[in-house]
Amino acid sequence: MTEPASSTAAPAVELSPRTPAWRHAFQLSLPVGFGLLPLGIALGVLVVQQGLNPWWAVAFTSLIYAGSLEFLAVGMVAAMTPLPYVALTALLVNFRHVFYALSFPLEKIRNPFARFYSMFALTDEAYAMSVTADPKALTGRVIVYSQLYLHGYWIGGAILGATAGQWIPDSIVGLDFALTALFVVLSIEAIRAQNGFAVPVAAVTCALVARLAAPDHMLPIAMGAFVLFLIGRFVYDSRKAKIDA
Repeated sequence: MTEPASSTAAPAVELSPRTPAWRHAFQLSLPVGFGLLPLGIALGVLVVQQGLNPWWAVAFTSLIYAGSLEFLAVGMVAAMTPLPYVALTALLVNFRHVFYALSFPLEKIRNPFARFYSMFALTDEAYAMSVTADPKALTGRVIVYSQLYLHGYWIGGAILGATAGQWIPDSIVGLDFALTALFVVLSIEAIRAQNGFAVPVAAVTCALVARLAAPDHMLPIAMGAFVLFLIGRFVYDSRKAKIDA
């Protein structure tokens, strides 16, 4: 995980304290929405291609709201996969969200219902946005509004794909790469805000080692190793600060 970015690494939009929270959130979420919308369309198209009713696209995006799992869930629902296997798959695919919660600024959200929704809507995109935005402008309302916008982009894309997918030509390529490109840009912004390259280098190293050692279990191994690195770095920095003091 990266540390919260400073204002110099925030999106190009200038955020004023006088701007309403909903507008702050829209300005922050719009660039991410350009990445979510094509993938939502792809999910909607997949739902129809699997022979499911288009309303399944609304159900998946509204109630599950976990992109990777939703793409898997389409096939599992079409194949009538047993529920225990579905539950195990959901746990393995979304286990990374446990690590997101360690540094996501949930404490800024006071309303219990809004906090519950924020926990539900803690996606890769929402977390990435929280660490690249200006922490001072990232109030509780901005966080919740931005997550609502992201959720809306995702649902809207899926509805569009499910209803108009038959008119989308198969020759269009790159829809599945839109979100990857988005995270590359967000990663660059987060790296620019770091004092040094120790954290990104460690993250890449953990990913490469896990990919070579156990390709089928790359994600939990890489994230576990990275968490251990962050814990070790925190202990080292704490001891160094005490010695310097």
